[in-house]
Amino acid sequence: MSMMTGTNGVDRTAIEQVVRQVVRQRLGLPGTGRGPAGYQPRLLVNISARHMHVTQESLEILFGPGAKLTVLKPLYQDGHFASEQTVTIIGPRHRTITNLRILGPCRKENQIELAFTDAIAMGIDAPVRMSGDVQGTPGCIVLGPKGYIEMKQGVIRAQRHVHMHPDDAAYYGVKNGDPLKLRVQSNCPMVFEDVIARVDPAVKLEVHLDTDEGNACNLLGATSVELIK
Repeated sequence: MSMMTGTNGVDRTAIEQVVRQVVRQRLGLPGTGRGPAGYQPRLLVNISARHMHVTQESLEILFGPGAKLTVLKPLYQDGHFASEQTVTIIGPRHRTITNLRILGPCRKENQIELAFTDAIAMGIDAPVRMSGDVQGTPGCIVLGPKGYIEMKQGVIRAQRHVHMHPDDAAYYGVKNGDPLKLRVQSNCPMVFEDVIARVDPAVKLEVHLDTDEGNACNLLGATSVELIK
């Protein structure tokens, strides 16, 4: 991509970056160099489509004894992947979603993450929760090629969140659990509030929106994204 320059040959993009940095310093906004010297985060925003997490025990019920998740596509976070295995979920009044992708690796609890429109179509009143917080949530029936399980709880709408390395958290001036805002510039510009920081040394900087949120702001056509404290 070419950069715009003025008639004197000065890089206008570089000037704008300096101006933004000075303004941030004056206002005390994130991105003022509070992380490691010279650190510049690489922000990635991805749409997290509906999916399921399973325990090893449930995987073997659904796909047979000794079943293992097989990698279809690696995800951005190291060690995580979309598996080749899919299931059908059955909600109230026998409403179904087929070909629901299982993400790996296996977890300690079963969990299904749906967008708002998915939950409406299923007839499930899925609450907004952080991943792993499934106590008191609705469940459903999960059907695999070798068997089925009846989840008593675990169906949620995932709270929008941002995975952060501690260096990223220092840069933005936040700690684990703090809310941020995400500004998306597109032909449908939007600011998302309550993007919860999830800080972990093993992760890379990445915001997760669900399909409803991503479509609402036309994320695939976005020209820029920005995290704001």
